[in-house]
Amino acid sequence: MELKYINNNDNYKKILDVLKLEFNMSDRLILKLKRNNKIYLNENLAFAWTPIAIGDKIRVFIDFEEESSNIVPTQISLNILYEDDALLIVNKPSAMPVHPSASHYSDSLSNGIKYYFNSIGLNKKIRPINRLDKDTSGIVLFAKNEYIQECLIQQMKSKTFVKEYIAILDGILTEKHCTISAPIARKENSIIEREVNENGDTAITHFELIKTINNMSLVKFVLETGRTHQIRVHSSFIGHPIIGDTLYGKSSTLINRQALHAYKVSFIHPITKKQISITTDLPQDILDVLSI
Repeated sequence: MELKYINNNDNYKKILDVLKLEFNMSDRLILKLKRNNKIYLNENLAFAWTPIAIGDKIRVFIDFEEESSNIVPTQISLNILYEDDALLIVNKPSAMPVHPSASHYSDSLSNGIKYYFNSIGLNKKIRPINRLDKDTSGIVLFAKNEYIQECLIQQMKSKTFVKEYIAILDGILTEKHCTISAPIARKENSIIEREVNENGDTAITHFELIKTINNMSLVKFVLETGRTHQIRVHSSFIGHPIIGDTLYGKSSTLINRQALHAYKVSFIHPITKKQISITTDLPQDILDVLSI
C-alpha cells in the first residue's frame, strides 16, 4: 500500500512537511519509513528532509513485513462485514475476548484474525482499533498497518470516529434523550470493576430511548469518550443496569450475558477520505429478549 501526493503547497519545503501535515504521520512511523527506504520523490529514493518544489510527486510505501508470533493462529469462523487493503471489520460474537489471555490463549478474536491473515499471506501485527468486553457482541475493526491504526486513533481523539451501541436496560427510562457525564475510575481493590468517581477520567455517554418492553428499555448509546465498561457503569449509575450484567447489575433468566451490542461505527477512510458507516444486526439472544 502506498500514499501519493503532488505538492501544490508553497509552505511545504521538504518531504517531512508532507509526511507530518498532509499525512499526519507520527515521528515514530516517519523514522521507520526512513530506515526502511520507503520514501520516494519523483520516483527516486529520498529522505524526510529532502527539499521539494511545487509539482513534485511524493510516494510513501506504508506496508512492512511484521512479526506476530506472540499470537497463536486459530481457525475461527469470522463474520466479516468489510475488508479492503487497509481495514478488516468483523462482527464479534459474545463469549469471545478480543485479545488472548492466560485463560483464552488460543480462542480469542485476535487468534482468529491471525489465522485469517496467515491464510491470505498477510504478515502483519494484529491491531484492533476498538475493544469490546468478552460478553459484548458487535463490531471490531482491525488495521492492516501502522499508518491506518494511527489515522483511526487520531479520529477517535478528534471525535470523527463514532461508535454506537444497542442495549436492553432494566426498568423504564423516563427520558427519551439524555447525556450522562460522570467520571469513571477503577474501583478500589479491584482489577476489573469500574465506578463513577469524581477523581476518575472524564466519561460522556449519549443515549436515546428506542422503545420499552415489559419493564425494560431498548436504548441506543453513542460514546463521546471510551472508558473501560463505560456504558455498563453509566447505565448502572442512573439506576438502570444492562439486563444480564452480573458485574454492575444482576443475572437474568432472559439472557446469559450483558445485553449489549456494538452495532454501528462511522469514520473517514484514511486512504479514500470517504465516509464509511458499517452496521450489523442484533444477535439472536438479544432478539429473543425483545420478543418476549
